Amino acid sequence: MTAIRPFEVTHRGILAIAVPMTLAYLTTPLLGLVGMGVIGRLGDAALLGAVALGAVIFDFVFATFNFLRSGTTGLVAQALGADDRKEIQATFFRALILAFGIGLVVILLSRPILAIALAALGGSPAVQAATAEYYSIRVFSTPFALANYVMLGWLIGLGRSTLGLVLQTFLNGLNIVLNIAFVLGLGWGIAGSAWGTTTGEAVTAILGLALVMRRLDRADRPSMAQILDRTQILRMVAVNRDIMIRSFTLLFAFGFFASRGAKMGDVVLAANAVLMNFFLVGGYFLDGFAAAAEQYAGRAIGARYKPAFLRSLKLTLGWGYVLAFIAAACFWFGGPWLIDWMTVNPAVRETARHYLFWTALTPLAGVLAFEMDGIFIGATWSADMRNMMLLSLALYLAVWAVAEPLWGAHGLWLAMLVFLSARGFTLAWRCGIRTRAAFA
Repeated sequence: MTAIRPFEVTHRGILAIAVPMTLAYLTTPLLGLVGMGVIGRLGDAALLGAVALGAVIFDFVFATFNFLRSGTTGLVAQALGADDRKEIQATFFRALILAFGIGLVVILLSRPILAIALAALGGSPAVQAATAEYYSIRVFSTPFALANYVMLGWLIGLGRSTLGLVLQTFLNGLNIVLNIAFVLGLGWGIAGSAWGTTTGEAVTAILGLALVMRRLDRADRPSMAQILDRTQILRMVAVNRDIMIRSFTLLFAFGFFASRGAKMGDVVLAANAVLMNFFLVGGYFLDGFAAAAEQYAGRAIGARYKPAFLRSLKLTLGWGYVLAFIAAACFWFGGPWLIDWMTVNPAVRETARHYLFWTALTPLAGVLAFEMDGIFIGATWSADMRNMMLLSLALYLAVWAVAEPLWGAHGLWLAMLVFLSARGFTLAWRCGIRTRAAFA
C-alpha cells in the first residue's frame, strides 16, 4: 500500500494557484467579448448569430475533448502526491500523443461535423452561411488547441500556475490582437476572426512545447514502454471517457440553449449570445479556485492524506462563494454598459437588457458545481461526474419542457439556472460518499 505523505493546505497555497489561473481563465471569455464586440461593430445580427453558433460548435468539439486538460491535471496531481516523477512525465507524453491524434481526426471529419451541427442548431440561411465560413477555417486550429489543453492541465497538476498564466495570457492576448487586426484592420469579416484564433492557437502550442520541454528533468524521463504502459493507458482512457461524456453532456445543454434561442429569431439568438458571454466570464472567474481544488484534491488522493483533502474542499468553496457574489453584482450593475459595448444593434441591446437579471444569477447558481468539478477532477472520480451530469440534464430538459411554453425565453433561462444548481447539489451529495470510501 502507498505510504501516507502529509502536506499542508493553506489560504496562501490555494491563492498561489487560484489567482494566476483566474487571471489566465478570464482572458478566455475576454477573447469572446472582444470577438463579439469586433463582429458587433459590423452591425449585422446574422454575423453575431454566426459567431454564437460557431462558438457552440467548437465548444462541442473542444469541450468534448476537454478531458485532455482536466484528466491530465488529476492524473499528474496524484502522481505528484505519490512522488512518482517518471509517471508525471509519462502522463504528459501520453496525453500529448492523444491530443494530436484527435485533432487530426477532427480535421478529417470536418465536413460531416459541420453538416450535423448546422442541422442541429438551426438559424437563418444568412447565419448558417457565415457559420460555415467561420468553421471551415478555424477547424485547422484543433490539434494545436488540444495540445494547449494538455500543457495547461499538466502545469495545473504540478501547481505551476504562473507558467499556465503566461501561456493562457499569451494565447488570448495574441488572439485578441489578431482578431482586431484581421476583422477591422484588414476587413476580412468573420473569416478574419477565424484566422486570428487559428493562428493564435498554433503559435501558442509551439511556444508552450518549447517552455515545457525545457522544464522536464532528463533523469526522470520515462521509457517509451512506460509511456505506452497498457494499465496506465486504460486508466487514462477510463477517466477520459467519463469526462468526455460529462463534457459532451454539458455542451449539449449549452447547445440546446443556443438552438432554442435560434428558433426564437436572430435577435433573441444574438442577445442570448451576448449574455452567455457574461456567464462564461463568471465561470472562468470561479474556475481559478476550481483549478486549485483539482491540484490539492488530486495530490491528497495520491498522498492518501484526508486532512489535506477536506481542507482544500473547505477553502476553495469558501473563496468560490465570495467571488460568485462579486461576479453577480458586477453583472447586474455593469451589464447594461457591457451590452452596449458588445453590440450596436438596438433590438439586440433591448432584448439583452430584458433578460439580464437571469445572467446575474448564473454565478450564484453555478459556483457549487464549479468547485465540485475541481474536487472530482483532481480525485479522478469521473464516473460520478458523468452520472450527476446526466441526471442534471434530465432535470434541465424537464423544467424547459414546462417553462418555455409558459414564459418563452424566460423559461429557457430558468431551466439553465436549474441545471447549474442541480449539478452542484448532486456532486456535493456524492462527494461525501466518495470521500469516506477513498480514505477508509
